[in-house]
Amino acid sequence: MRHTMDNWRRSSYSGGGDGNNCVEIAGSPDRVAVRDSKAPKRGVLAFRETTFAIFVAGLKEAKAGSGPR
Repeated sequence: MRHTMDNWRRSSYSGGGDGNNCVEIAGSPDRVAVRDSKAPKRGVLAFRETTFAIFVAGLKEAKAGSGPR
């Protein structure tokens, strides 16, 4: 089943020097979709909400453990 994603948003980290390397996310009732902001028509990855939440938690944990850049 395809869902129309029309509520795309960028990360709050998308400004300044990071603005050219960004992903966008959008949600539907049962999925979170991710796409490349520079090439939004190329394709979308869609995940179940629970899977995406685990992924984001892992990113936050990895960042917390990496110390200052």
